[in-house]
Amino acid sequence: MATTSLEPGARLDTFATQPKSGLSWWLSDAWQMALRNFRHLLRSPELVMFSLVQPIMFILLFAYVFGGAINVQGGNYPQFLLPGILVQMVLFGSVAGTTIGVSTDMSRGLMDRFRSMPMSRSAVLVGRSFSEIVRNVASVLVVLLMGLLIGFRFQGGFWAALGGVSLLLLFGYALTWVGAMIGLSVANPEAAQSAGLIWIFPFSLISSAFVPTGTMPSWLQVYAEASPMTTTVNALRALFNGEPATDYVLLTVGWSIALVAVFAPLATRKYSVRSQ
Repeated sequence: MATTSLEPGARLDTFATQPKSGLSWWLSDAWQMALRNFRHLLRSPELVMFSLVQPIMFILLFAYVFGGAINVQGGNYPQFLLPGILVQMVLFGSVAGTTIGVSTDMSRGLMDRFRSMPMSRSAVLVGRSFSEIVRNVASVLVVLLMGLLIGFRFQGGFWAALGGVSLLLLFGYALTWVGAMIGLSVANPEAAQSAGLIWIFPFSLISSAFVPTGTMPSWLQVYAEASPMTTTVNALRALFNGEPATDYVLLTVGWSIALVAVFAPLATRKYSVRSQ
């Protein structure tokens, strides 16, 4: 019978939980974690339902309650509004899906169970971030259907629309890493929800999502026009309306890469520290 040899002084539990190396193992770990989160979503459809109710409510409120009082170029407020709703939706999804989800897993001890398995630390968070893309796709389809019902139209053609949706999913993916970092930095899911909402509301509202930035005070316009929320909304708005979008698209891609480059290593390191 074959036996497993250990170095002198090595602990059996440490040896058993040593992550396997290699890209194929890492991809397999990430995929298994993504599948785990897919199954969790399927078994908790109310989570998806609640994440869809909020953007639909915002569409109806802004289009039919505030829309008549907001002047936009062309006078078609639903056409102006929907890109902002889409970006706000993936922004809120980073809290509901990632911040609270990661914090809940930590508080329930699931992260400790993952640590006891021979798997990559980063794969745990990468798998969750991939699963959030699927949630965002479902949400985008529902919001776009609702937008079509209130008068929104893709005026830039199929490929521009597809490019806009792809750009939205990229930005949403980047935001999941921000959400993961926040979720790992707080003590419990209740604190995670509060910590997320504190920055989400000003981040989404101080932008071009719902009103033109030109209506804001000059000192506030400086931030609003440079915000990644504004650049993403403007990129989608230009693509959907068939207008020049190159500058906004490049800025959004740059912001997305920067967010992942900063927050993915920070979140992975935070997870490793909290899992010790």
